[in-house]
Amino acid sequence: MTTSRHLGTEELAQGLDTILQSPKDDGVLQLIVRRPDVDQRESVATAHLDVSEGLVGDNWLARGSGHMPGGVADPDMQLNIMNIRVAELVANGLERRELAGDQLYLDMELSSENLPPGTQLALGEAVIEVTAPPHTGCKKFAARFGTEAVVFVNSGMGKRRNFRGICAKVVQSGDIHVGDIARKV
Repeated sequence: MTTSRHLGTEELAQGLDTILQSPKDDGVLQLIVRRPDVDQRESVATAHLDVSEGLVGDNWLARGSGHMPGGVADPDMQLNIMNIRVAELVANGLERRELAGDQLYLDMELSSENLPPGTQLALGEAVIEVTAPPHTGCKKFAARFGTEAVVFVNSGMGKRRNFRGICAKVVQSGDIHVGDIARKV
């Protein structure tokens, strides 16, 4: 894993204007990352989203969830999506963006006002739906990007605008590609 200096509060705040300029509509898919195993990342240009499996080749289904009965995977947390501008800021380096742990990185405003739960996005041949579970920074996120980054994404504005990201599920299977446009259905 590449190491980098964690940004402080002031440096993170300096990136706010760029983040706030994210488009509300027609966001571009900038990065697709599969997590084949714990702490492994595989950035791909093309992938398949499946209603049952989520991002094919990702460990979401096999990993399961500690808060679900029997530890099964949470269908409302099938996909984790992050704003690429936030990821690039907290990562403090393009090669570290994937470490955030999300699968899809969009250049799009992810606020609940813009993309409330239930919103569907056409992405390539697939359709995904924003779900209600919150997506917050975990211990791994703090270790990789610093406690200031966790505070930044979970601040009042960070929570309102979902800087840490959103959860979604696949409602129509299909192929996706870096460069695809995410359009509200």
